[in-house]
Amino acid sequence: MNATSAGALLLCRAEPAVVRPAAHLLREKLLLTPAGLGWSALVPEGKPWLDGTDTVDRVVAGWATALAIGANWPVLALWWDPDRAGYVLAAGFRRTVGYTWLADGTAVGEDEAMRTFAARLGLDPVLDLQALEPLTLGDPEADSRTRLLALSAFLTRTGLVLPAGLTPGEPADRLREVARVQPGAEQIEWAGWRDAVRAELDAVEDGPLGPWLHGPRARLLGAAQLAAGAPLAVWAVRRRSAGWAFAAALLITQGALGLTYDRLRTAGE
Repeated sequence: MNATSAGALLLCRAEPAVVRPAAHLLREKLLLTPAGLGWSALVPEGKPWLDGTDTVDRVVAGWATALAIGANWPVLALWWDPDRAGYVLAAGFRRTVGYTWLADGTAVGEDEAMRTFAARLGLDPVLDLQALEPLTLGDPEADSRTRLLALSAFLTRTGLVLPAGLTPGEPADRLREVARVQPGAEQIEWAGWRDAVRAELDAVEDGPLGPWLHGPRARLLGAAQLAAGAPLAVWAVRRRSAGWAFAAALLITQGALGLTYDRLRTAGE
């Protein structure tokens, strides 16, 4: 394989209408498509990991973190490159959990990561964890791509159904073309902060997180986002990680917007 064989899929445990506002805030060109009952898939149209700043796993870790912040649904990023493959699971403000396999399928993750993965997706701590166990064991016939396919097949029990051809391990160009022709697929493209924030507020106000936009809980959430974003930004600058720097910027921005919105709502009452 070569560098262009790197790719990624972002799997969100929410319907496209719920994912859309958060996806706009990534400021990336993405294709959004349904992926089964209660799942959506985001396919990057670009390849920011090719510019040499960050590897594909770091890029998607930042994206997944940014998408999951302030949301009540988790984001699972599947990624692969010529040497490795793996996943990153982000859920709210909690620390991301990930697992990696070398190209030959050798597991270099920890069993605790699989247990945390199962818990955050609300899976059965006994039966489902037993089904995941083979992914942590040696298998001379299972390379990294096979491991990703096994993981996505396992997730069908949660309602995930990837469209035909939208297969982990495929070249990024192939994934983009497949996603583009799916029924219900739509392009996500940055349209400026005003439109993006308006879309997000409209969606959230009508949903279960509406109370978090106004009142004490809104102020608590905004303050928490600012408190988490500032040190993360410093860490990202030190590590020269563009993905995490973006996640930090989004945290700070969302926190500031949340506090501002609450203040404006309060003044208008």
